[in-house]
Amino acid sequence: MKRALSKIRKYFINNYEILIAIIIFILILVTKFDFYKATILMLEFIVIIEIVKMISDFIKKAKLRLRFIIDVFIIFLIRDVIILASHEEINHFNVLFLLLVISIFFIFRILSITFSPGNIKISEDMQIKQESTKKNTNNIK
Repeated sequence: MKRALSKIRKYFINNYEILIAIIIFILILVTKFDFYKATILMLEFIVIIEIVKMISDFIKKAKLRLRFIIDVFIIFLIRDVIILASHEEINHFNVLFLLLVISIFFIFRILSITFSPGNIKISEDMQIKQESTKKNTNNIK
């Protein structure tokens, strides 16, 4: 029994996100808060976190990362889809349009990561990582 409990404890220490999600879910159940409203509030919170991360990164490095901007738009659009889908009268055209826009932003996100100027892959075993576009200092991994 102690061995099983130690495995469970070790699992939650390594994967604390699951523990946080369980606690939030229990709080939603206890307070009898509408689940879709809680989901919308959590997505808005994530949007705020991403915006603060983007501003912090801009202040530190004096450049904006396209990935952060696209992440904010994707999360905001997912929030809008949840809001539209939770109404009694669902406008299917608006939901499908937003899902199309989200999929396009996912394609942009994949392209921004794939063709990022920060990593240049020369071959399978050699990769050059650029620290800054102003300096031409390259670190070979």
